[in-house]
Amino acid sequence: MFLSPRSLPSRLPALLLALGLSGCGAIAALDDASTPLEIYELQTPPIQPSAARGSLELVVEPPIASGALSTERIMIRPAPLQAQYLPDVRWSDEAPAMLQTLLVRSLSETGAFASVGRAPLGAQGDYALLGELTDFQAQGAEGGAAVRIRIMLRLVRERDASVVAARTFEVTEPAADTETDTLVAAFDRGTSRILSEVLPWVVGATRGGA
Repeated sequence: MFLSPRSLPSRLPALLLALGLSGCGAIAALDDASTPLEIYELQTPPIQPSAARGSLELVVEPPIASGALSTERIMIRPAPLQAQYLPDVRWSDEAPAMLQTLLVRSLSETGAFASVGRAPLGAQGDYALLGELTDFQAQGAEGGAAVRIRIMLRLVRERDASVVAARTFEVTEPAADTETDTLVAAFDRGTSRILSEVLPWVVGATRGGA
């Protein structure tokens, strides 16, 4: 809208007020963005290396997951059909990517493979580990809370795209209360339990033991 010189003085206070309000909104947004977040990451479990190093190449794909789980935020479920997130805290990466990293590190540390990575070194690897993450959240439980983790894995032989093994891994790890540190510790224990079951299964399947 064009403002004539005569109308400008009468409209100036309103314009200044509007600009001031928008400026306050921008400052508030900057304040929110500068609020420090607590960042948490999970650890691999203690691993006993294999006696002999393997010759196979394993590629670990990021697990697929729903939009509610494909986030850096730490999910809690106060009810089965309700998803919320802990405020002011984050995982170090989106949950599927974090699980992929833990799988790559853990499987590498076994020494059972010539290489373990997110992509093949050449045209293709020998095996690919594919997954679907269906649960990775804290939820209410009698007397406290619990962390539930559930992941479905498939081991695929690359040369003929055949599924050589498939299995679902799930754990429920109790937490004494709903404090953030307590819940994260439960996530760490639960993830370690899952990995401790996944590693021998993957190694055995690639060596014909599944």
